Formats: sequence, structure tokens, C-alpha cells
Amino acid sequence: MRTGNVVRDISVEKVFGWMMPRGSRKLGLSKKNMGGVGGTMIRGIIKHKNVPAREEMMAMAIRGEAKLVACQMSMDLMGIRREELIDGIEIGGVSTCQEASEKAD
Repeated sequence: MRTGNVVRDISVEKVFGWMMPRGSRKLGLSKKNMGGVGGTMIRGIIKHKNVPAREEMMAMAIRGEAKLVACQMSMDLMGIRREELIDGIEIGGVSTCQEASEKAD
């Protein structure tokens, strides 16, 4: 049986896109996610302590006119495009992110 090499137009960005979770609820808690249980446990603690969910905190920050800065290098490394970000997020380099955090209340 002969198998030929099939060349496909698959970029690194597409491959990372397939590996990346869609939406914040799909993100793991950390590298020590405890087989998926970690996120569920933390969400339970957050709910018990009446802490708003990530999505709600983001909405509160936007309503409060917080300056949200996404790191360009991190976006490039993870294959995240501007179109994937929510509206109102500024993109900046390391110095922009550092400056924004130093001026934060």
C-alpha cells in the first residue's frame, strides 16, 4: 500500500485555535486543575461567598469605564486575533500594560 504525503494549508494559528477553549467558562483553573475538578470547586466557593462570576466582573469593569489592555505578545503567542476580543479592549505591548497597571487605582 502506498501512501503519499498530503500537504495541507494548516497554519500554526489554526492549530492553536483548535486547541484553545472558547469562552471563559471553558478555561482551566491553572496547571493544577485537578482533572477538571478545580474549576468546579472554585466556582462553588465563589458562588457561596457571593463573588460575581468572571463574566459579570468584566461587565462591571466595562460599565465602570475601566481601561482594559490585552498584551500583544501574549495574543501573538496564543494566536488570539483582535476580532476575538470583546469590544473596548485596548491592545498594547509590555510597556503599555505596565503603565496601565501602575496608574490603576
